[in-house]
Amino acid sequence: MGDHAVGPGAEADDLSGVIDFFGSEAGLLLDKTLEHLAISALGIAIAILLALPAGIVLGHLHRGSLLAINVSNVLRALPSLALIAICLAFFGLSIANITIALVALALPPILTNAYTAVDQVDPDAVESARGMGMSEGQVLRVVELPLSWPLIFAGIRTGAVYVIATTPLAAIAGGGGLGDVILNQATYGLDGVIAATIVTVALAFAVDGLLAYVQRRVTPTGLVVPRELHTIVPPVESDVPAERALA
Repeated sequence: MGDHAVGPGAEADDLSGVIDFFGSEAGLLLDKTLEHLAISALGIAIAILLALPAGIVLGHLHRGSLLAINVSNVLRALPSLALIAICLAFFGLSIANITIALVALALPPILTNAYTAVDQVDPDAVESARGMGMSEGQVLRVVELPLSWPLIFAGIRTGAVYVIATTPLAAIAGGGGLGDVILNQATYGLDGVIAATIVTVALAFAVDGLLAYVQRRVTPTGLVVPRELHTIVPPVESDVPAERALA
């Protein structure tokens, strides 16, 4: 919306334009943000429903690692934009199109982490539970899942961030969301593109922070990495039990 200055003070002018857009188009950004969250939530929910049970069951049985890894690798290799383009031929401009792409994006980290988390539970703890007369279902529910939550949630958090960051592509398939602004500079100008991008990034951080809070609430106390260790444990490892992260 309007020309952007070039030269000294141009950055300040651009920032002022973005701030003005936030003020003048707050209603638009709110509507698009809610659409964005709805589209993202649908993709994440379907990915969790598909990947989480499969990963947990395969990990409990200690089978199917090749299947889980290969499925994850194939889905990781599929570019979201190309998948949307292919699906256009079958579903046209619809929410089903972008949902398939988002599920394919979120499924690999959730499936891989769920499988790995359950598969790598301490065998001694599992055998002790069986020795106490627990059924396989009880072993999974009482022993394996509580010990697996940190790594399982790490996969869900990763998948959620991927989905929220990619959802703007929904605009290509008529899905709506913040992508309607980001991909429509002709209408909303560079200020609108930047503003919508900032909102998308903020959403990704907010959802990751929310899931991190939920993760800590459902993780058994003994498996939570103390806050003071977060400065010395690499970020990627911070969601793993302390004894594994520092090994």
